[in-house]
Amino acid sequence: MPRFLLTSNYTVNGLQGLISDGGTKRVEVVRHTIEAHGGRMESMHFSFAEHDTYVLCELPDHKTAAALAIVIRAAGGLDTRVTPVLTAEEIDQATRQRAEYQPPGE
Repeated sequence: MPRFLLTSNYTVNGLQGLISDGGTKRVEVVRHTIEAHGGRMESMHFSFAEHDTYVLCELPDHKTAAALAIVIRAAGGLDTRVTPVLTAEEIDQATRQRAEYQPPGE
């Protein structure tokens, strides 16, 4: 199953909900949401850096990842971005594939 990194920043309303619910409840909500869409959450972390949360998960496909990003952002509590991530083994496979490319100007 493909892996994805979901990065999110809370809106003001989202932060108020976090204060009310606490972090543990948010982790369980995120885990349930991912599992309800056929995925598996590997980890969720809170931060005070570029993003407020980092979630590493597996999802069935890119359509499912896009659907989750859309519904989460539309709900209004988070500004979420989804980034596909690859394992070292997947990169090994990619580097063994033959691909041709012509750079601009050649």
